[in-house]
Amino acid sequence: MFRTIARGCAAGAAGTTALNAVSYLDMALRGRPSSSTPEAIVEKITTRAGHPVPDGEGRDNRLSGLGALSGIAVGVGTGALASLLHRAGLRPPAWLGAVLTGALAMTLADVPIAGLDISDPRTWSPADWTADAIPHLAYGLVTYGVIASA
Repeated sequence: MFRTIARGCAAGAAGTTALNAVSYLDMALRGRPSSSTPEAIVEKITTRAGHPVPDGEGRDNRLSGLGALSGIAVGVGTGALASLLHRAGLRPPAWLGAVLTGALAMTLADVPIAGLDISDPRTWSPADWTADAIPHLAYGLVTYGVIASA
């Protein structure tokens, strides 16, 4: 069981790297700014938990760092979950496993956005959905690829 979880964490870390690379490539090609959504999620969660990020010098940098770390945590955790599902016998073909893994990661990333009233995905344009889906597909391809090859 430990090896399965560790493999999934490593696969999720590799997938997160792919997701970030595709996102940064999109930013470079289209000239779009980075998203402030991870910082907004961290700000709302820490405030609701009664431990807001302190005001003052460096606050924006702390929120940025915590936002990035939360994305890594979602990616690694999703990899662990996908690995456990694979071990339990859920073994679709590679293409479908990649799509399902990417969709799982996208869901786990987007549900808090809606649940915390940061954005309403129902109002997103096709370009917004594409900008979200393509990096998550890259995540799924890499993550599921590592899990299925082990």
